[in-house]
Amino acid sequence: MPVAGQGLMFASLTRCCPRTSQPLSSSFATLTTASRKRASTTTVRASEIFHSSLLSTQRLLSASKASKHSASASAKRNHSSSASSSKTRFWRTPRFSSSATVRMSSITATAAGIGSAGLYAVVSNPAQVGAQPEDAADKKHHLKCGKGFTNPWDSFTELTTWQISKMMMGRRFSGQAHNPDTSLCTVPTQTPSFLTSRSTPKLRATWLGHACYYVEFPSGFRVLFDPVFEDCCSPINLKFLKRYTPPPCEIEDLPVVDAVVISHNHYDHLSYPTIQRIQKRFPDAHFFAPLGNKKWFLASGVQNVTELDWWESRDVTLTKNGEKAEVGTGSADTEGSIRATIGALPCQHVSARTPFDKCQTLWASWSVESGGAKVWFAGDTGYRSVPAVPKGTDDYGPDYAHLPHCPAFAQIGEHRGPFDLGLIPIGAYEPRFVMSPMHANPKDSVNIFVDTKCKKALGMHWGTWVLTEEDVMEPPRKLEEALEWKGVEKGRFGVVGLGESKEFESGEKA
Repeated sequence: MPVAGQGLMFASLTRCCPRTSQPLSSSFATLTTASRKRASTTTVRASEIFHSSLLSTQRLLSASKASKHSASASAKRNHSSSASSSKTRFWRTPRFSSSATVRMSSITATAAGIGSAGLYAVVSNPAQVGAQPEDAADKKHHLKCGKGFTNPWDSFTELTTWQISKMMMGRRFSGQAHNPDTSLCTVPTQTPSFLTSRSTPKLRATWLGHACYYVEFPSGFRVLFDPVFEDCCSPINLKFLKRYTPPPCEIEDLPVVDAVVISHNHYDHLSYPTIQRIQKRFPDAHFFAPLGNKKWFLASGVQNVTELDWWESRDVTLTKNGEKAEVGTGSADTEGSIRATIGALPCQHVSARTPFDKCQTLWASWSVESGGAKVWFAGDTGYRSVPAVPKGTDDYGPDYAHLPHCPAFAQIGEHRGPFDLGLIPIGAYEPRFVMSPMHANPKDSVNIFVDTKCKKALGMHWGTWVLTEEDVMEPPRKLEEALEWKGVEKGRFGVVGLGESKEFESGEKA
């Protein structure tokens, strides 16, 4: 099977049929940071992982009961000699399924000099509830059984695992599947140049690959969106799902991270090893995720996490009071503090990390406002559901004008817009009859840009992994065509190179 066909089938199935957990290994139960780092790159079969982790944990617990002092001394000897302090805690691992849990040991380390900013996040309910549609309170995206979520619009067509398999096998045997040539990739790459202080008069965004952006707000607030720094965006080490462009930097190169915002739990947007590295590098960073994802973070040893439903917001205040991050009620107000408002908003997608948890956690787009600047992060989203059309046919032509589009984006623009900057996906859309319900193509992206009332936008969700069949450099080219088609002036919506930063004026007219 061609590489593109394999990648497309995997990407398709793991969106309509959920993915498994991040790679685990039998060395997960060790007590050294170095071992944990090796574990993040070692892959074995799921059954071996489960039983090996369980046996290792049982041995670890027995050894701990027999000789707590000996275990502590052993951990100390094996620990790296860097200027960092660490302590051992037991958390539940991210689970393969809702019924299987394994306990593991993890190291929580605070490296010397990391907390130089001296700021801690206090998360509170906003003083005023943000504007929202009248039907938002109906929670139509919640399943009536209370065990999951759905896309409550006619614009979404759900494909079953069998339908996806049948479609992709048909494309394989008919020779229709296209294999993108990654050697043709011309995405420019540079080493990022981050600000050395929190002082900046402008809004600044740096693309770190796929859907990951590092955004520096004029207030000094720093946000990392959907970070994945691993080579493979899959639960196991699959050669055809490896990066064809490397990350422009490492997590350790980031100067400061105040908030980490996650759109959903697919592996190209949520990575266990990456989250662990962020937690170690920035122990005071606060994580935001859609409803139902908090338990995954807690199981991963991350305590600073807030989960939100669509149209919910939280105020974040960075203070120098020396208190750890906490979640409470009432808006914090500290002299000299940095403030932000982070809100979860709708988008059209699905979620899953295993074959057994399809759509049990929510997916979301996000708004972040701080220092007079507003950013909308689309996450991963579709706009319409397009049927199979003849090759070369424009699915925005008159024969398909009747297809419904997702109304949520116009609601976002009306109630929460305008936004100074939108971060909007433009790739992973072919073949359209499979991907369109959950992945926007450039024409969809431009419509989303207009609906949400973004003044400027940058593209994402391209140039990193071969997930679908379009050529690797097609998304930015098609984006230019879509902007001309929609009559949007040049310079309002574009792309940047890997590691490239772009500045925006906050409050400027559209």
